[in-house]
Amino acid sequence: MSEFLSLKKVDKAFPLGGGKEYVAVTDVNLEIKENEIISIIGHSGCGKSTILNMIAGLDLATGGTITLDGSEIRGPGPERAVVFQNHSLLPWMTVYGNIEMAVKKVMPELLPLELKSRVEKFISMVGLDHAKDKYPGEISGGMKQRVGIARALSIKPDVLLMDEPFGALDSLTRANLQEHLMRIQGTLKNTVIIITHDIDEAVLLSDRVVMMTNGPSATIGEILEVKLDRPRDRLELQEDHEYIRCREAILEFLYKKFAKEDE
Repeated sequence: MSEFLSLKKVDKAFPLGGGKEYVAVTDVNLEIKENEIISIIGHSGCGKSTILNMIAGLDLATGGTITLDGSEIRGPGPERAVVFQNHSLLPWMTVYGNIEMAVKKVMPELLPLELKSRVEKFISMVGLDHAKDKYPGEISGGMKQRVGIARALSIKPDVLLMDEPFGALDSLTRANLQEHLMRIQGTLKNTVIIITHDIDEAVLLSDRVVMMTNGPSATIGEILEVKLDRPRDRLELQEDHEYIRCREAILEFLYKKFAKEDE
């Protein structure tokens, strides 16, 4: 796996009144490989979402560079797709329509039958064939999130960025979507970056876990390699020594090295 997403000496400061500024993250250095799943974890205010937004091109770094496949990221692009905690579906469009809209925008050259085939492929991939003609208001929160994932993947991004995508869901729905994500990534082989507060989720899904120090001026404190083969079974992993080692390492970092009194 070659390194193709690179963050070098990345800083991000937000202007405040009176000529002051808030330094969210500083000196962030990270090399991410193709077909790698990365989780970024840390306490609130550690700049996790700030980093994701800069990779997405929704915000620009105030220092350093972020490059994808050798080209500097200067704004949003279809090679990077984002799934937010809020599914952000258009309520007046069906499941099919929400995904079709994205594919039409990025792939206007597709013929009608090609477009239909692509949309239906990704609806099937997240197991929503039975709900393709339903509107967002007619489906559950977990199903809405699956539509968001299908929509993001349908435009064939090199990098899938997920900002706490399962954080607002109940534990059973979250587990189900984690299984969907692992299966889909195993098929599509794209790079996935996940922002999470959930230690078990980070270990279950990731090849590496990036642990952030506390903000302001947060940076990468440690990077943990998760040496677990794929596919992964959450039940089998509960007694796995490597899984336990990784959980303990993250707990040690978050609650001993960088404990936060308000959390």
